[in-house]
Amino acid sequence: MAPNTSEAAVDLDAPWISQEDLPVETYQIIDEDGTYDSADVPDLADEEFLDLYRWMLVEKRYAERMIKLQRRGQMGTVGSSRGHEASIVGSGYALQDGDWLLGMGRETSAMLLRDVSLRDIILFWRGVEDAQRFLTEQNCMIGISVGGYLPMTTGIGWGMNLTDSDSVVTAHFGDGATSTGAFHEAVNFAGVLDAPAIFYCQNNQWAISTPFEKQTNANTIAQRGLGYGVHGIRADGNDVLAVYDAMREARKLARAGHPVLFEALTYRTEGHSTSDDPTEYRERDAVEEWLERDPIERYESFLKSKGLWDEVDKDALVAEVDEEFSAAVEAADEYGPRDVDELFEYVYDDLPPILQEQLDEMERELAELDDLEAYIERRPKG
Repeated sequence: MAPNTSEAAVDLDAPWISQEDLPVETYQIIDEDGTYDSADVPDLADEEFLDLYRWMLVEKRYAERMIKLQRRGQMGTVGSSRGHEASIVGSGYALQDGDWLLGMGRETSAMLLRDVSLRDIILFWRGVEDAQRFLTEQNCMIGISVGGYLPMTTGIGWGMNLTDSDSVVTAHFGDGATSTGAFHEAVNFAGVLDAPAIFYCQNNQWAISTPFEKQTNANTIAQRGLGYGVHGIRADGNDVLAVYDAMREARKLARAGHPVLFEALTYRTEGHSTSDDPTEYRERDAVEEWLERDPIERYESFLKSKGLWDEVDKDALVAEVDEEFSAAVEAADEYGPRDVDELFEYVYDDLPPILQEQLDEMERELAELDDLEAYIERRPKG
């Protein structure tokens, strides 16, 4: 028998809790037009304000240069961080020595702030397995998988409690990862275990081609933390000072045994990766609106109003960053190719026939390529 649904409408005045009863406001210090209240500005030295700007330029130039390398066939697929500069730098700048950072691949500047080598990040995107080991030596890791590394975040935090550490662990991920079971498991158990963990979601509005409103019926990601019994923080991800200030508070909470689900509201102004064409699924007008909220330009307005812009030589900074990037690429090139056999080792005691065929084929193709390069080198010039 079908249920009777015709009798009465839902009583919206009944004492049921709705998400409107538990709102999470978006924390902001610098408005879109560059205005701010001096009382809200974090207590930083002038050198630190300028340092934040330099790191955002690092992130921007890194994204631009990596895409150029990929287009020239010198890099695998990479994900642009354009539009995320404030979110990445502000969160990374608030971490301290000993803290862990697990990333999804768009956190370059935050990892450089943890003393990771830019060469090693480039090696990672070239598929060099050693790179992940180099990253972990600096308490960092790039997870790539959509949310798959989030339970590891809880595990690291639990370990910090067991060893009475003063550090915290933070994981960066996108809004798409919040739709996975791994996200639920990680945040839920972090709350159970009082893990010193910060789950840092860069909500850039798109899970590749799926818009945020088709991923959840929640108004915000941060408010979902309330259901797990953890703190929820939401900050304007295009305001580097708001992200930095809120992340400092998140770190204090996590260190006191109160895990945090942190939502940085930002926008991915380019494709999900170099293999993605965002024009296929989103309108240009929406992108233009977010381009007008550019985090670097907003922070430039702040530096000008604070009287610090005269100390900035933007062209010189960009040239310096480019020089550092070129040196990192050269160092990655010098790291050298690995033996192709290593792709097939450490998995099977006896290599299956199908993999042996693939290995033989690859070795033949590489030998042919060597012969071709040798021929070109011997060929008369001019």
